[in-house]
Amino acid sequence: MSPQTRVPKRSPKRRPARVPKRLPARVPKRAVVAATTALSCCLVLAGCGANPPQAEGATDSSSGSGAGAAQPAPAADQALHAQLPAKNRESGKLVSVNNGSFPPYEIAGSDGHSLTGASADLSTALGQLLGVKIEHLTADGLPSELTGIKAGRYDLAIGPVGDFKDRQGANDFVDWVREFVVFAVPKGNPHGIKDLDSTCGQRIAVMGGGSAEGVIKAQNEKCVKDGKPAVAIQSYKDQPGSILAVRSGRADAFFSSQAPLTYFVAQAKGDLELTGTGQSNGFDDLYQGAVVAKDSPLRDVLVKAIQKLIDNGAYGQIMKKWGLSANVLDKPGINLGGDA
Repeated sequence: MSPQTRVPKRSPKRRPARVPKRLPARVPKRAVVAATTALSCCLVLAGCGANPPQAEGATDSSSGSGAGAAQPAPAADQALHAQLPAKNRESGKLVSVNNGSFPPYEIAGSDGHSLTGASADLSTALGQLLGVKIEHLTADGLPSELTGIKAGRYDLAIGPVGDFKDRQGANDFVDWVREFVVFAVPKGNPHGIKDLDSTCGQRIAVMGGGSAEGVIKAQNEKCVKDGKPAVAIQSYKDQPGSILAVRSGRADAFFSSQAPLTYFVAQAKGDLELTGTGQSNGFDDLYQGAVVAKDSPLRDVLVKAIQKLIDNGAYGQIMKKWGLSANVLDKPGINLGGDA
């Protein structure tokens, strides 16, 4: 019985209330909406990362992002199910890894297993179509995520993960979104950051191991070569920690994908704004998608399954639901990404 429940020592006429073996930690009412508790009161689990405590207050789902009617379940496609690896057909599941919250695509639960967001909705539809359950685990950072896929600990990452040539050696990407990279800055943009050239001498937060980190490191070298102040690069392992660095004044900007930054700016309720939009910012066409091990049979199955979801309208409905209509692709592609 839970230590949180007291039962009188002598109460023959009263039956003690039944309680679950584990009582969940109480969370603020607003954090319950859309299951975004991943962004507050989080724990780091052994073997599975979760959003860190510093993420508290980074986002708030009370604005209704992602609200909408549940998507109709697609019928299972037996032909696609038969193309899954034998171990997945036998277990009836696929294990998808993420590296913490990447809203509005991925909003990871503090238990290290639950996930909400556009990627979670897409996973649900894919699982129904393939006739398996897709389970979600959270790893400690993108490098651990990719290493785990290569080692076979995870079947895939639904992502979306940035697709670049240097990542395609050990992985195959099934791209299902197009992205853009911009800056989130304090309201009023006090440091005048509007493009890469204006980052010299500024404190720029990035995701450690991500493509934006590589671009900002190259920009730092350019600044120094041109005789300008170096970029003070701050690498974080997750989005909430990065955005909190900007909100708390430890960083002057967060350089990352536009879709999640748009989400964070909306949740900041006037404290943040976007800048650098409509520019390449060191990137050409930027594709993101699901990741599988190199030459995995899952690659072609995912391409066919996502195309079916595009054709039946489920993909478009999911993307619209999460405010991602500007990021849709007409068809998925394999390894569409180029150099960062």
